[in-house]
Amino acid sequence: MTETSAPEAPDTSASGPDRQVEDGIVRLLPRILKGEPTEPVTSATPLLEGLGLTSGLTLELILELEDELDVQIDVEDIGPDDLASVGALARFLAAHIIDEG
Repeated sequence: MTETSAPEAPDTSASGPDRQVEDGIVRLLPRILKGEPTEPVTSATPLLEGLGLTSGLTLELILELEDELDVQIDVEDIGPDDLASVGALARFLAAHIIDEG
């Protein structure tokens, strides 16, 4: 019997708005990075060390997310911990979406 590796299951640790934002981040990364990430992206993937995002690319990612999700995001309070990983950024962004209604 040969053992085959199953495709990696998507990270489902986030839910609700966090998950929607996280999915948006993952969808936009190839455009922002000008190519596919070299490793699978999960909630725990470090943005700076793991993906090589700079502050400029992170801002570009946030602006693209605003367009894709049709929201306005308050980035005034973003801190280093909020940029630690894909999941941390998704949680920050989901919590700082400005209700335009």
